[in-house]
Amino acid sequence: MKTITESAFAKLNLTLDVLGKRADGYHDIRSVEQTISLRDDVVVNIGTDAPWALHCYRERISSDNAQESVLDTDGFPQDSDNLAWRAAEAFFLRTDLDPEGFEIFINKRIPMQAGLGGGSADAAAVLRALNRHYGAPLSLPALCELGGTVGSDVPFCTLCGTAVVEGRGELLRPLPPAPEMYFVICKPDFSVSTPELYRKFDEIVPEKRPDHRVMLANLQKGQLLGIGGSLCNVFEPLVMQEHFDINYIKSMMITYGAYGAQMTGSGSAVFGIYDSFEYATVACTMLRERYQNIYLATTV
Repeated sequence: MKTITESAFAKLNLTLDVLGKRADGYHDIRSVEQTISLRDDVVVNIGTDAPWALHCYRERISSDNAQESVLDTDGFPQDSDNLAWRAAEAFFLRTDLDPEGFEIFINKRIPMQAGLGGGSADAAAVLRALNRHYGAPLSLPALCELGGTVGSDVPFCTLCGTAVVEGRGELLRPLPPAPEMYFVICKPDFSVSTPELYRKFDEIVPEKRPDHRVMLANLQKGQLLGIGGSLCNVFEPLVMQEHFDINYIKSMMITYGAYGAQMTGSGSAVFGIYDSFEYATVACTMLRERYQNIYLATTV
């Protein structure tokens, strides 16, 4: 049996625009995306004697003993409903390799239904792990293309880094590495239905759309003030109509030193950009007075 470990990094949408609905029912998007150090840990055991198995869990402190941790599986699919499982199926189907027995362990840290691409990151990590184990039968572009058959965010999560993402998420244009930044991420207690959000978006004309060229210029120059000022997500105003927390979290982040703050993806997580660990930790401390799910991350 061979054990392979792979990090599954979360993603942030620095910009996100929806260009229109496609004939296949999906929407074309244009987004500048960035992977961050907030991650799930994925372990794949290949060559087991048992049938396929997947264990997805979050470690938490035991309510009975603060010195012990327990594995919480509540809400995490443990079978083919998990994108990581589907990614493995897609890999073996594409490569015609023998789908020998294997076991996947996913230690979740990325919050669910946050717009951070947690499930997609897990699927991408499984694709990279399997491709590495079998001697890279697929190039990175081919692996990203395969990821697109699993989920819209999987291609970028397979690539990682900084990139312009277009189409349904399958068209990637890698960019030079972004300057080092600190991100404070806050996931409020509510979640947002992505299909419902797209439905609402189809019925409105957005007041503001992102200027991707300005964002790319600021990334190239490494100007954090410009990057923060260029943040734009067309979904954010729609979510803010029903959830004041988004505006509150953004204002708190900016009050405590963020160059800019924005909801990522279809929400509900909000992130702020900082140039120092010290300012970022102060913002984390202040936000923890009201919210539980607070994370500190850097660019990857």
